[in-house]
Amino acid sequence: MKAVVQYGFGDSSVLTYSDIEVPEIGKNEVLIKAAYTSVNYADIKKRLGNKGRGSFPLTLGLDVAGTIEETSADSSFSKGDRVIAFPKNGSYAELVAANEQLVFKIPDNLSFEQAAAMPTVSILSFILLYEIGQVRKTDAIVIHSAAGGVGSMLVQLAKLEGVQKIIGTVGSLDKENYVKNLGADFVHTYETFSEEVLEQTNNLGANVIFDSIAGEVTSQSLKCLALYGTLVQFGNSSGKPGSFKTSDVHSSCRNIKGFSLGTTRKHNPERLAPVAERALKLFASGKITLPIAEVFDLSEAAQAHRLIESRNYEGKILIKI
Repeated sequence: MKAVVQYGFGDSSVLTYSDIEVPEIGKNEVLIKAAYTSVNYADIKKRLGNKGRGSFPLTLGLDVAGTIEETSADSSFSKGDRVIAFPKNGSYAELVAANEQLVFKIPDNLSFEQAAAMPTVSILSFILLYEIGQVRKTDAIVIHSAAGGVGSMLVQLAKLEGVQKIIGTVGSLDKENYVKNLGADFVHTYETFSEEVLEQTNNLGANVIFDSIAGEVTSQSLKCLALYGTLVQFGNSSGKPGSFKTSDVHSSCRNIKGFSLGTTRKHNPERLAPVAERALKLFASGKITLPIAEVFDLSEAAQAHRLIESRNYEGKILIKI
C-alpha cells in the first residue's frame, strides 16, 4: 500500500511517498481504509523531532476518516462502517490500524471530508471549553490562534453557547473577517491583544484564555487574565516555553490548567467516546462546521506541511488518501 514515511527528522523534504506493508491488527483493533486525514501542527513538530525521539521509518498523522476494512473477533464494528479514528502508527497511509476505543462511527449524512477535519480539533475543543475551561455564558474569553483548526472550533462552540464576549487573536489582521464570521466579537494580533483585552473588559481582564502558542504569548496572557481567571495551556506552537511565577497566581486566585489530547488518548481513552458522540451530532446537524483551507493528495504531503508552516491559511488542511 502507499504511505508517506520519513527516515529521519528534518524539513518537509524528508516526507517520502512510498510502498509499505499493510499493518496487521491485534485483539480489539480494526483496519481502516482511509479516505482523508487532517494535517495538524503536531505533525510538523513530530517531523522535526520536537516531540521526542522517534523510531524510523515513521508515518505521521493523528486522525483519519474512512471505512472499516477488517475487524478482530467479537468486534462491535463491521466491514464497511464509516468511522473516524486515532490510528496507532500514523494516518498518512491507505490503510491504518486503530484500537477500537479510539474509533467512532459517523452519521451517514456527514461527508468524509468534513468528518476528517474534526477528530483532533473538535474533541480537543469540546474538552477545553466545557471540562478544562468550564466557560460560562457571562465570561469574556480569549482564543489564541483563532484562525487555526482548534481556534475555529472554539470560537464556534463559544458562540453556540452564547458566551458574552469572544476575543480571538491572529498573526495577521488579514484573518480578522474569517474569525469574526465564525463568531468572534473582537480580533487582535499577538502584539497588541493584552492591552486590547483590558480595554474591552473595563480593565477586569478575560475570565478564560486558551493558549496553544506559549512563549511570550503566555506572559502577555497573564497580563490580561482576570482575578479568579483560568489560563488553559494546551500547546506551544511557538516552540518556546511559556513561563510564570507563583506570585502571578496565588494572590490573584488565578488558575493555570494544562491539557493534552495525546496524553488522554494514551492514558484515558475511554474519556473520548462521549465527547466524540456529542461533536459528531453537532457536525451532522450543521450547527458547526470546519472550513477546509485546502485538500492535498497523499503524494503531496510535503506541500501540505509547507502550507501549515507558512501559517497562511484559515481552517483545516486535509490529505485525500
